[in-house]
Amino acid sequence: MKVVFIGDIVGSVGRKALKTIMPRLKQTHANAIFIANGENAAAGRGITSAIAKEMYEMGIHGITMGNHTWDQKDIFDFIDQDEKMVRPANFPPGTPGRGHTVIKVKDQELLLINLQGRTFLPPIDCPFRKVEEILETAKKKYKFIFVDFHAEATSEKIAMGWHLDGKVSAVVGTHTHVQTHDERILPQGTAYVTDVGMVGPRDGVLGMERVSVLQKFKTQLPVRFTTDEGKWHFHAVVMDLNDQTGLAKGIKLIRYDEDHVFMD
Repeated sequence: MKVVFIGDIVGSVGRKALKTIMPRLKQTHANAIFIANGENAAAGRGITSAIAKEMYEMGIHGITMGNHTWDQKDIFDFIDQDEKMVRPANFPPGTPGRGHTVIKVKDQELLLINLQGRTFLPPIDCPFRKVEEILETAKKKYKFIFVDFHAEATSEKIAMGWHLDGKVSAVVGTHTHVQTHDERILPQGTAYVTDVGMVGPRDGVLGMERVSVLQKFKTQLPVRFTTDEGKWHFHAVVMDLNDQTGLAKGIKLIRYDEDHVFMD
């Protein structure tokens, strides 16, 4: 099995980049399962049903979310029905949506799990205990298990990688929007990277328009952030998984820039 995971898609610029790059990815990584983080897809905050539909039509098989899951009001109208979208599993019991789901592509099945960190983010349930709870039953049924850990602290992401080494196929970090070059296969066979990076405005600050961000840093006054509308960059990661064990055989970062498209 091959899995291509696409980092946080930010606003209309991110969606434009996804539309540009997806045909290339589908050609280069034929028969892969494509997962993307969509929690910033609607103007940098949340996702709408129309945007989710657009992403599926581009060839995305599953969408993960994060701390901006609830920022668009219509999320409550469709998240329970969308079986290909997952929000953090460690949100409190009774929260709409699902924290894990099975992505089926042809004869392949991938258990997709979304978790959210607690360091420098809202104090929700423990992601370490929650993922163990899911794996207690899921591990018996599914060979391929993929975890998107949406977290702020590098240390928390690395700790989760070690916690799940040998238990899942891959642990990838999202949320901080800057691709880290620490991709590796951990000793027990789990593919890991601290942050996949983002898909969206290249010349802003984490996708936001930089003038307002600079004003906030320099004055500490209240400022409304908006998504930048400049050129895009695109970050993802591709993982090859062993069909016998479900563990990783390879992991490679993907990076494109609007000014240097397809210059591998």
